Amino acid sequence: MSTQTKNVQYSCPSAQPNTQGAVVLGVRQPADSGTQIAYVDQILPVTDALLAKTGSIEPTEILRFAAPCQERKCQHFNGTDCRLVTRIVQILPAVVDALPPCTIRATCRWFGQEGRSACVRCPQIVSQVIDPSPELRRAATPD
Repeated sequence: MSTQTKNVQYSCPSAQPNTQGAVVLGVRQPADSGTQIAYVDQILPVTDALLAKTGSIEPTEILRFAAPCQERKCQHFNGTDCRLVTRIVQILPAVVDALPPCTIRATCRWFGQEGRSACVRCPQIVSQVIDPSPELRRAATPD
């Protein structure tokens, strides 16, 4: 289901912190279901000082980043859609009932492509997972 509109600069909700224009989307928190992202309530640009606050822990283990979608530069982009969110929606269960608060929803490629189905799965996505489940590993692996 692609509901995207042409001429929109989409945001990737699973970006790396070194991507130009990166912002913090959320912070990893323990949850009954394992781990979930607690979304920030305002745009927080990525800076060296912010990344240094994670100390010896990789920032991608505890922070979730968004940045302008890299489209053809990304291994998950097929020229039209983000295959990562397609696999997330197909493989992973929903972890919330309501749409989580999100600072990028208006430009989010995942929301633009998959709608609510992406949003109710999004809180379980962490960029760097030490011991991912088989389902998460399958969803994250490019075709």
